Amino acid sequence: MATLVLAVVGRAVGGNIGQAVGAAIGQRIDQSLFGPKGREGPRLGDLSVQSSTYGVQIPKLYGANRVAGTVIWATDLHEDKKKVSNGKGQPKTTAYSYSASFAVALSARPILRVGRIWADGKLLRGVAGDFKTQTGFRLHLGGEAQAIDPLIAATEGVGNTPAYRGLAYAVFETMQLADYGDRIPSLSFEVIADEGDVSVGAILADLGGRAILADVPAALNGFAAYGDTVRGVAEMLNVAIPFSAQDDGAVLRLFAAGTSTPTLAANDLGASAETKRVARLAVERRSASTIPETLTLAHYELARDYQQGVQRARRDGGARRELRLDLPVVIDATRAKALAETRLTRAWAERVEARVHLPWRRLDLLPGQLVRVEGNAVEWRIADLTLERMALSARLVRWAQPSAIAPLAEAGRNLAQADMVQGATIFHLIDLPPRDDALATAPRLVVAATGTSPGWRRAALLSSVDGGASWQEAGTTALPAVIGTAQGALGLGSSFLEDRINSVTITLLHSGLVLTDADEAGIRGGRNVAMLGNELIQFRSALPLGGNLWRLSGLNRGMRGTEWAIAGHSAGDRFILIESDTLAEIAVPAGVAEVRVIAAGLGDGATPPQQSVMQPGQALQPPSPVRLVANRFSNGDTQINWVRRSRIGWRWLDGTDAPLGEESEGYRLTLTPNAGAARIVTSAAATYLYTAAMRAADVAEGAASLTFTAQQSGQFGQSRAASVSFSLS
Repeated sequence: MATLVLAVVGRAVGGNIGQAVGAAIGQRIDQSLFGPKGREGPRLGDLSVQSSTYGVQIPKLYGANRVAGTVIWATDLHEDKKKVSNGKGQPKTTAYSYSASFAVALSARPILRVGRIWADGKLLRGVAGDFKTQTGFRLHLGGEAQAIDPLIAATEGVGNTPAYRGLAYAVFETMQLADYGDRIPSLSFEVIADEGDVSVGAILADLGGRAILADVPAALNGFAAYGDTVRGVAEMLNVAIPFSAQDDGAVLRLFAAGTSTPTLAANDLGASAETKRVARLAVERRSASTIPETLTLAHYELARDYQQGVQRARRDGGARRELRLDLPVVIDATRAKALAETRLTRAWAERVEARVHLPWRRLDLLPGQLVRVEGNAVEWRIADLTLERMALSARLVRWAQPSAIAPLAEAGRNLAQADMVQGATIFHLIDLPPRDDALATAPRLVVAATGTSPGWRRAALLSSVDGGASWQEAGTTALPAVIGTAQGALGLGSSFLEDRINSVTITLLHSGLVLTDADEAGIRGGRNVAMLGNELIQFRSALPLGGNLWRLSGLNRGMRGTEWAIAGHSAGDRFILIESDTLAEIAVPAGVAEVRVIAAGLGDGATPPQQSVMQPGQALQPPSPVRLVANRFSNGDTQINWVRRSRIGWRWLDGTDAPLGEESEGYRLTLTPNAGAARIVTSAAATYLYTAAMRAADVAEGAASLTFTAQQSGQFGQSRAASVSFSLS
């Protein structure tokens, strides 16, 4: 449209010489605005494919867009390898991991910020700015004072590293590629170049570098300007938002279609360069078969994470064909639907055309302007103007006002990945007793970890056995564990019977963690085992109370030899559901005094959490003896008996002793009278005879009672003590 306006300006200078000079002036003004016709604006989809092709055009971004960008620098993949244990007696496996550093150009003009980032269609960076995969990230906004990137400079040399001023780009440093098949994934970025919607005038003013007065009220959520000239961008924008342009050489003025509606006087109609007058208003009507029945408009849909959206308008009676418009602009579904309806309605209206001839003094008219013809009730839009030999010819098309009622439109369902913040890592380092009937030869330390948010995935583990003087990689955490704290202290109970009296209320860390009930088959199969404080319990019922609160009841107590911890509960006790796929094992040699572990997740910053365990080795200790009984005979002797347990035989089998589980059977026995010296003896069997002579000697020392303590001796140490007290009188 602007070409036609400026051609009229050129011809209006007058005379043969003046006409030529005027045409040259008009052409120069036209060139300054639009330049030679270059590449068209971007096709729909141009922004969604990441490239690294040398010489590819980088768009200038306006408003909010989602762009794939162009890789402008990258290192080779960096390979890391480490040995991974496969368990005792199994050879270690060499595990390989890969990372890469690279830079991606986003916009050929400055931007404000980057929001979300997608990698292979999945969220890499969320709305909160949190990354779902470990990487270093820096954003260069594209300002003219932009400094060089330190990583690129360190790799290529300062003298070989451009600052890319005027180019907004992102740098990823040592991005871990395990989640993406050990390759650089296809990335796309939510880029905000301007705050809020952006107008046609603002876009063209920035591209043309000149003053623009715009009366085009409609605005876009986002637009990416491609092409060698402003002309291509203007033509593309004109498809989305029809407007007219007038250039006087100093200021470019943009007008919305139908901004003003002058009336063409009857006396002006029929002017011609010929001596005879022509028809005042020549009207033609094209056939309905030239108009498509359906118009489909494709665009970028803001409500669907900038994915392609499609809206259709349909009108019966036209040709049975469809017209498709691909607009690389970001608008919502309602705007797109209204635009499709309006364009189809206008296509039907513009079947009716008219031509009028006017005197040269009506050069104030503009293509795209609405006019009325005196004596005619129809409203017309000027399609084009031609000035020849001081006579102006105007082609008019019938105008249809857009509907004032917004059409109903749906953006469609957005199957977007949930954007869950990683949150800080919460983990527990647990010195577990034996979890099965396998004979342990080293401490069994496990890490159970989760995050403060449902988006937490995993954390890297480091361990130290020398007080933190050195640290070794210890793999990663397992699946997120169910972790919480006790609201109150769990009461006393028996390790021999189901505890149907006590219950405990647990607060889980977040709403993404749940507990379930277990029937008796599930209990026998080992479901719902949990560490509460230092006691292993098992629960049958988990009642949700709301607000991440759960009440546990139907308890088995003191499992796997942890009955010693039954009396030690308090409010705030740790709660960890013990499930194999949520526990990561930490290899620890026997005899270590202390083990420290650090768990570093993506949301932990520079100070990840650390825990330690002193004297680890519950899995190496025999369980304490049980059922100590002291029977006094008539001759004054007291026979003390107990039942041996084993760390490889936890089931009570009628008529059968549990397997020994140690190199030999032996016990360390401590006799402690309430007066006099304690003494230590040993026994090779689960029995001891406290003779009448021993009693007499203790009574002579002033003792009135005695406490007998038994500990089973194992290959790696003593069990916890079990005791019985009795009177000496």
